[in-house]
Amino acid sequence: MSGIASKLQHDREKSHGIGSNSHAVKYLNQDFESLRRSCLERGQLFQDDSFEALPSSLGYKDLGPNSSKVRGITWKRPKELCSNPQFIVENATRTDICQGALGDCWLLAAIASLTLNKEVLSRVVPHDQSFEEKYAGIFHFEFWQFGEWVDVVVDDRLPTKDGELLFVHSAEGSEFWSALLEKAYAKINGCYEALSGGSTTEGFEDFTGGIAERHELKNADPRLFKIIKKALERGSLLGCSIDITSASDSEAVTYRKLVKGHAYSVTGAEQVDYRGDQVQLIRIRNPWGQVEWNGAWSDRSSEWRYVSDGDRKRLTNRCEDGEFWMSFSDFLRQYSRLEICNLTPDALTGDEFKKWAESEFEETWRRGVSAGGCRNFPDSFWMNPQFVIKLEEVDDDPEDGEEGCTFIVGLMQKNRRRMRKMGQDMETIGFAIYEVRSYLKMQVHLKRNFFVRNCSAARSETFINLREVSNHFCLPPGEYLIVPSTFEPNKNGDFYVRVFSEKQTIDIDEDDISDRFKRLFGQLAGHDVEISAFELQKILNRVVVKREDIKTSGFSLTTCHHMVNLLDKDGSGKLGLVEFKILWTKIEKFLDVYKEKDANQSGCMNSSEMRMAVEEIGFSLNTALHQIILARYSEEDLTIDFDSFVCSMIRLESLFSELPSINGSGEIELGFMEVRAQE
Repeated sequence: MSGIASKLQHDREKSHGIGSNSHAVKYLNQDFESLRRSCLERGQLFQDDSFEALPSSLGYKDLGPNSSKVRGITWKRPKELCSNPQFIVENATRTDICQGALGDCWLLAAIASLTLNKEVLSRVVPHDQSFEEKYAGIFHFEFWQFGEWVDVVVDDRLPTKDGELLFVHSAEGSEFWSALLEKAYAKINGCYEALSGGSTTEGFEDFTGGIAERHELKNADPRLFKIIKKALERGSLLGCSIDITSASDSEAVTYRKLVKGHAYSVTGAEQVDYRGDQVQLIRIRNPWGQVEWNGAWSDRSSEWRYVSDGDRKRLTNRCEDGEFWMSFSDFLRQYSRLEICNLTPDALTGDEFKKWAESEFEETWRRGVSAGGCRNFPDSFWMNPQFVIKLEEVDDDPEDGEEGCTFIVGLMQKNRRRMRKMGQDMETIGFAIYEVRSYLKMQVHLKRNFFVRNCSAARSETFINLREVSNHFCLPPGEYLIVPSTFEPNKNGDFYVRVFSEKQTIDIDEDDISDRFKRLFGQLAGHDVEISAFELQKILNRVVVKREDIKTSGFSLTTCHHMVNLLDKDGSGKLGLVEFKILWTKIEKFLDVYKEKDANQSGCMNSSEMRMAVEEIGFSLNTALHQIILARYSEEDLTIDFDSFVCSMIRLESLFSELPSINGSGEIELGFMEVRAQE
């Protein structure tokens, strides 16, 4: 299936709810229920042919088939490792998870935080499975992957060495949900070794569908403790880490028993009365299940003697379980970075939660077509995909007293971890945000001159080779263009952009389109669910021929090509539902203006009526330009019919987008040759 056809199929499935958590996509078309039923009927335990118990599933280099590190590894089922294996013992808790021989502490920290929210946990770990009832050696888990939920099936053969699980395991040894979840996540990423090294936010996002943000603690936001407390109350997932200064520092333990280059979970934030003062405390979890902070407010520190009995009983747990308290001030000094994953609206069902509004876009960078690189490459930057958001409503509780619209933008490159086996890794990515005026009509792909002549209103803090770059912004109400890119041009890649905002942002969406219009579109668009210039010509001419209040010789194929080119966002040469709705709305507006300015109701316009109509639409042109348009689009008697009027408006939109030397009044100055160049 071609890229465009595949995208259309994906869009159709998504419109029917496929890819939601309640209707997850079957990874590799493996259906858990039918596979389990088949195994039970045959009396055989499931063996997953798509992720076999072989060295190739372990890795490709350090854990590759020829590596000494894989010698002595055998794959065993839980019932071969203990007499009474359990899937989950008395509900999953953050202390269940202990790290093994794989460098995926980032993932384990995310799993530990996941257990703090039972509702979110149940979305990832379906609880309708066990080692007793309907046991068939098969389990399944659901992960969020670039805009859709995917159901991943695995068998329960796990890599072991000397009779012990090689990778993640439970503290008591008889619980296997976390080890099986790790296997399913390894499967969807290609192998276990593909999980080595990463950011906790990646795990956060794949377990929740949320969007993550990073806080550098050396320059911490003054409101950070409040942000942490609020995030925990909203069910957000939080992780923190300490930077390393050299390779030898990796997982080195400090004299205060903190581990450098290691991913921790933040699991609590409290304020207690201590000797007459209020002290802010942070609770942190080491996924190793041991090695805890031994400074102030640690399990056996003297500070706990001077808090109330109630606080001490409520907060302390004096055992080596990997979890500990420390003061917020020590947290800022000792740790380098905090990561917070904000959950999607559908992940929070309680009315007590404030929820983000979410918008999303998917696109590709393709060499020579849509991979323009960053602003350092002005001749190609404009070629990058562009996405429009409209910020209309200001925040309910502005922090600094100034009105603004808070939103988070996340740019994520797709499937790069899976491509490590092929020697490919993350590209260096980032994005820029530009304010654009409404009279640019918003649906035009802006060209080189716009970006040369306009500064960005905001941008990602840096271009970086992580799976995702995201930042928090607050901008005045208005219309903005998001331009994601790789740092260098001509880098191929698929990407996914999300915008989380306190208020709704997007200009037009399928949800804004009536069911009646959707049915009409379905009838007009045919089997490919898109409308070409040829189909558009037939549709428009079928409509206008029935009207007696306007004169028209019919829309030409050239005019219809101009319309499609103006609104076609995905390069298919056709219009999808949203694009067609935008065009239809424009034509309706043009018709209203056309009839209003046709003072003598002749069905066409004279030159003076045309000039007033152009200004009513929103274009301020000088006399010379009006003369050029009249010469180009009028009949011999200097009248302009409806199809010529629409064509001239579409061409002006393209002209304004490509040559926007805009002054404060919203006008542009164009010479004769510049206008002719657009014809």
